[in-house]
Amino acid sequence: MSALLAIFLQVGLSPAPAPVSPIPDELYEQRRLNRQAAQEEEKPTAINNRLTDCITLAEIDPEAARVDASDWYETAELSRKSWAAQCLGLALVQQGRWAEAAAAFIKGRNSTMPDAQLYRAQLGAMAGNAALSAGDAAAALAAFDTAESDAAAAGSTMLGTEITLDRARVQVALGQMDEAAQSLALARQARPDNAQAWLLSATLSRRMGQLEDAQAQIQRAAVLAPRDPETGLEAGVIAVLAGRPDAARKSWASVIETAPGTSFSKTAEAYIAQLEAQ
Repeated sequence: MSALLAIFLQVGLSPAPAPVSPIPDELYEQRRLNRQAAQEEEKPTAINNRLTDCITLAEIDPEAARVDASDWYETAELSRKSWAAQCLGLALVQQGRWAEAAAAFIKGRNSTMPDAQLYRAQLGAMAGNAALSAGDAAAALAAFDTAESDAAAAGSTMLGTEITLDRARVQVALGQMDEAAQSLALARQARPDNAQAWLLSATLSRRMGQLEDAQAQIQRAAVLAPRDPETGLEAGVIAVLAGRPDAARKSWASVIETAPGTSFSKTAEAYIAQLEAQ
C-alpha cells in the first residue's frame, strides 16, 4: 500500500499512523443503493475506477489531481460527490494544504448517503487529522467527535476506538488531561486487546504523575505487543521514575535488540547513556 493510500488516520499521543482504505467498504453498499437510480451496472464501477485513478494521480501530480477532483465534484451526482471530495482532500494533503484538506474531507463527509456511516466516519477522521496538522485543535476535536458518532452508528468498534484515541491526542494538545484519560479509558473498554490504547494510557498516566497506573498499563501493553519499540521505551521511562534503573536498562536494551538501526534504538541508546552518566 502506498503512503498516500495508507492515509494518516493518526492515533494516540505520539505519531503512529494507522491505514485507512481510500475506497471504504461502505462504497459497495452505496453501489447497491444507487443501482436502481443509475439503471446500469457499469456506471458505479466506472465511478469506482475514477476514484482509484484520481487517488493514484494525487500521488504523482497533486495539482493535477486537485484540479480534476474539483471539476469532478462540480459535475458529480450528489451521491458521488463524496468520492470527488475525498480525492480533493488527499491531493491537498500531498500539497501540505492541511486546512483546505480538512474542509474537503468534511465536504465529502457531508455529501455521503445517509446509510454510509462507516464512510462518513472515515472521512470525518481524515478531516480531524488534517485539522490537527493545520494546528486547529478545536476543529480537529469537533471532527473527531462527529466521526466517533458515525463509527458508533456504523457499529464499527475498531474504527471507533481509533477515533477515540485520536480524540485523546487532541485533548492532550488542548491541555484537557482528565478528558483525555476518560477517552483512553473508553478505548480500553471497547477494545481491551488494543496495545496502542494501553501504551498511550501509560504515557498519559506517567505524565500526570500516576506511576502505579502507568506501570500496570505499560505491562498490559507489553503483553499485547511484546516487540513494540515504543512500548519498550515507555516502559523504561516509567521504570526510571519509579526508581528501578535496572528494569529501565533492560527495557531499553530490548529496544536496541528488536529494532536495531532505528530512531527507537538510537533513543534507547541515549537513554542508557544518560542512565550510566548518573
